[in-house]
Amino acid sequence: MNRFPFQVDATDGAARATRLFLARGVVETPCYMPVGTQGAVRAVSPLHLADTGTQIVLANTYHLSQRPGEALVQKAGGLHKFMAIDQPILTDSGGFQVFSLDKDVDEEGVRFRYEVDGTPTVLTPERSMAIQEALGADVAMVFDECLAFGTERGATERSVERTARWEARCRAVHRREDQSLFGIVQGGFHADLRARSAAQITALDFDGYAVGGLSVGEGYEKMVQVLDWTTPSLPADRPRYLMGVGRPLDLVEGVARGIDMVDCVLQTRHARSGVVYTSQGRLRLTDRGFRRDFYPIDTSCTCYTCRTFSRAYLHHLFRVGEILAASLASIHNIAWFHQFMAAMRKSIVEGRFEAFRRDVRALWPPGPVERDEGEGPPAAPPPRRPGRRS
Repeated sequence: MNRFPFQVDATDGAARATRLFLARGVVETPCYMPVGTQGAVRAVSPLHLADTGTQIVLANTYHLSQRPGEALVQKAGGLHKFMAIDQPILTDSGGFQVFSLDKDVDEEGVRFRYEVDGTPTVLTPERSMAIQEALGADVAMVFDECLAFGTERGATERSVERTARWEARCRAVHRREDQSLFGIVQGGFHADLRARSAAQITALDFDGYAVGGLSVGEGYEKMVQVLDWTTPSLPADRPRYLMGVGRPLDLVEGVARGIDMVDCVLQTRHARSGVVYTSQGRLRLTDRGFRRDFYPIDTSCTCYTCRTFSRAYLHHLFRVGEILAASLASIHNIAWFHQFMAAMRKSIVEGRFEAFRRDVRALWPPGPVERDEGEGPPAAPPPRRPGRRS
């Protein structure tokens, strides 16, 4: 398949610096993709999103098919025009969203009720492809079955076989020549089933491959174990995408195992509760200690928020419930992660990735699985350092 060129610029061990040439632009990896589930990255305008350095955005097939409906988006000129986004867009297939719902799964697909209004819904491989082709994303994902952590082996084995058949059906009906199609490897938490799924899915010859079935409560150690089992079986001449993972340690360890692309909602969800990322650790801007702190969130960050506003101002906005607080914190977190991934790419190109990895592990050690809102004790505030807000 491989409709769009993919180039490996440098390697350092298994870590790779690559470029993916899509219809609407070039994506340099390793890269993080902000999530715009409902057709918008929450609290961030397209103008500010571009300023963060975002290269590619993720949107959600399942939600957009329900509201406003893919037919309306298509009539509006496609998802890029509808969202006013110039960057490439990747749409997920809906498989991850429906796995947690009360549903019936059979060979045809998944039957469930839309959680907003109870509308009976059927999502099949063919339907997922039709929705994504109508939305017009640059990258579409195949429809797969995502399982909960702890699913017993027999059910996982049956799911692997079903997922392979579903992905073959996606491959057969996908028609858009300007849209890349990625396969997804499943297999739960069994090494032999991961290997089996990888062999089945790569045989279908997709443009790229994703490692699915993670970020379901398994924790760090299980995640890296699955990557150790899976990524060596994925073709070196195609992009590799780790779905739904976003902590700094997770990202560097994924890249260390050959991952190129990641997406996560953690950055914007944490931002909305006042948790921001810095080169010295996490901060919670709602803490009283920031009331008179006139430094930017991170003196080494170049984002709009850090160029313009102080921690004291952001603390004030969160304290009074001003919606601008969520916007400015989200802009920072998205930009900070892009800068983090760019620094990781540079370390690969310069042959010092292992030193970069050691620094990340020292600052962001393994910890418990984080909940969406970012609860748990944040890192201590970094020492104040003089510097320009630029």
